[in-house]
Amino acid sequence: MKAVWVSEFAPFEQIKVNEVAAPTAGEGEVIVDVMAAEANYPDILVIEGKYQIKPALPFSPGKCASGIVSAIGLGVKGLTPGQHVVAQTEYGAYAEKLRVRADSCFAMPDGMPFDKAAALGLVYQTAWFALMDRAGLKPGDSVLVLGASGGIGVASVQLAKALGARTVIAGVIGEGNEAIARQAGADHVLDLGQADLRDRLREQVGDITGGQGVDIVIDPVGGEANAASLRALAWCGRMVIIGFASGTIPTIKANYLLVKNIAVCGLQWSDYRDRRPSRVVEAQREIFSLFMAGKIDPIISRLLPLEAFADGLALLRDGRAQGKIILKIG
Repeated sequence: MKAVWVSEFAPFEQIKVNEVAAPTAGEGEVIVDVMAAEANYPDILVIEGKYQIKPALPFSPGKCASGIVSAIGLGVKGLTPGQHVVAQTEYGAYAEKLRVRADSCFAMPDGMPFDKAAALGLVYQTAWFALMDRAGLKPGDSVLVLGASGGIGVASVQLAKALGARTVIAGVIGEGNEAIARQAGADHVLDLGQADLRDRLREQVGDITGGQGVDIVIDPVGGEANAASLRALAWCGRMVIIGFASGTIPTIKANYLLVKNIAVCGLQWSDYRDRRPSRVVEAQREIFSLFMAGKIDPIISRLLPLEAFADGLALLRDGRAQGKIILKIG
């Protein structure tokens, strides 16, 4: 089979697509013939050996794929060959065949396209857990999403609206990204590249929220935008830190938390996959239902062949990705 093959940790530009032996299903596992795979920023870190979990060499990267079950191992129940599924995995999705735990596969609704199914995987799961479990989103809450034109940003905007947020504010840099955020359904779009962001963001959020600030901030960006949005939170506001796409890990000033009863927490989605798999099943079921009801729809900006995976990762590395980048494999 063809696979993006990492034989030693290195920059992704040095990694090639190779012909390698196809995997076989072990106990509790299935083989999925991959139709589409989701490209995500963490894939870059995994390839370079900088992610918190380092796969044993050699391996194929990729954390989410959609495809068709082609073989099942001993003890597998509820899945059959020919079934269309989305598979969540620590790595392995950038390949024509993926070996994955059966309990990490989710049956796709009838008629769902493979590219959309892959796009509704990791980033929508991440956004769902950030909003629902970590931030405790309630109907009527206001939400500020940083990096709102990227994969997690678009997912967060769409899910916040679909799950009952009163007002969703998108933070982006650049006119093209503003258009993506509005397409995702943001009620307001603010420029994170403006001068004096520390004060201006709080002022603008205050104008939108009647001086109250936002109830929730979803932050996959870090850097200067993190500090500015912390000041824009309402009393008892909640910030969820997902990542640091800016390249700068922020330092949180604890006095802000004290004065306004603010809560800041983090999200590592894979912990839910490993510790609370039933909750992940619930989340994916709701995400699929919202898509089938027309309430969310991933924005796929690039649909690339497997051989062009590095082009997609370059867009993610350089902060030029809009919406989702999907590798079309099968």
